[in-house]
Amino acid sequence: MDRNEKKRLRDRIGEYMDVSATRLTDQEALELAWFVDDYDQTYRGTSHTRTRSRDGWSSDGRYTRHETFTETFTDEIGIRFDYVYQDDDGQSGESSEQVTDARRIIDYLRDRR
Repeated sequence: MDRNEKKRLRDRIGEYMDVSATRLTDQEALELAWFVDDYDQTYRGTSHTRTRSRDGWSSDGRYTRHETFTETFTDEIGIRFDYVYQDDDGQSGESSEQVTDARRIIDYLRDRR
């Protein structure tokens, strides 16, 4: 891919996600362009949830933590990561993170192959 073609591709991707300070190989730029083009039909609104339980130790002794991880493709191009936990001793918490930068999205897509 020549320099001008890659710049046009990067500019198009940059309309939908943050590409500043992100180095992309030719292949990564093509993958993100496909992701942007196919977002409405394939990704928008879809969600994937995983749960797990694990044992841990605290000063009060042993406890079991039940965790839920949810990944949701948002209306705008991006991914929201939600995390919720509930310990059997009553402790609980949650967090949410919105990802719209090109590097994290390409890494997420590669990890899910």
